Amino acid sequence: MAVRLLITALLLLPAMAWGQRQDLLARSELTLGGGGMFYIGDLNDQSALTMPQWGASVGWKVRLDNRWALRLQGTYGRIASGDKDCIELRNLRFRSDILEVALLGEFNFAPFGNGPKEKKWTPYVFGGVAVYHFNPMAPVRESDGTTRWVALQPLGTEGQYNHNFPDRKPYPLTQVCVPFGVGVKWRLSKHFSLAAEYGFRKTWTDYLDDVSTTYVGSAALLAGTSDGAQAAMLADRSNEVVPEFQNAPGIKRGDDSLDDMYSYLKVSLGISLETLFGWMRSKKCRN
Repeated sequence: MAVRLLITALLLLPAMAWGQRQDLLARSELTLGGGGMFYIGDLNDQSALTMPQWGASVGWKVRLDNRWALRLQGTYGRIASGDKDCIELRNLRFRSDILEVALLGEFNFAPFGNGPKEKKWTPYVFGGVAVYHFNPMAPVRESDGTTRWVALQPLGTEGQYNHNFPDRKPYPLTQVCVPFGVGVKWRLSKHFSLAAEYGFRKTWTDYLDDVSTTYVGSAALLAGTSDGAQAAMLADRSNEVVPEFQNAPGIKRGDDSLDDMYSYLKVSLGISLETLFGWMRSKKCRN
């Protein structure tokens, strides 16, 4: 249902913008952003700004008035974390690239624009809905010293492909989330703006990191998939810290009481579409 709502909203955005097509170019911006992406979950002790990874975004923003705006945005980045000197003997680590498409609404706390009664800067809040794709991977050290990254979801590291664990289904890699956050924007000129914002993504999965519940043991993993040996190796890496040690089935591997989240801290430049495409309108007027 949420995916359908997002698709409907994405289809309606051009129609809403066209419905207010007077000065549409002047009220629309191409936004280009970059910054850091962060992960919150079982492998980072719930710290919001640890192990920053890269992130970049591109979007189309339409100002409905000096308080409200709509933004269609695509974001691509990476999250990563892992146990380091962890009290629990777990030794798990991962990374995952995130591809996100979002429809966001913005509300300015002050009237924002180029008019005489409008402010040149304002704090704002934003929120919306997004579809994102993730794919947690873990590093494997090869005999020649190189590192190979292995996708974890197909391995079923918590027994997802073993019939003895019917409640543990493979998690989908494409899901819906709710982005929300705060920012500050500045009007640099008639054609350019600058914004800095920080936003969380509320998800409904505990598997951004492929860690959620309990260990199932090597025997269950060996019987689960055709690559059970690799699943067993990556599900419990404690023996890399203490040789020949292995966590017993049922021992806590993650905390399934809380879903994972990711966040994005960025600076973005807004370029008026009037600047980019206004010459086309002028040429039409001359003709």
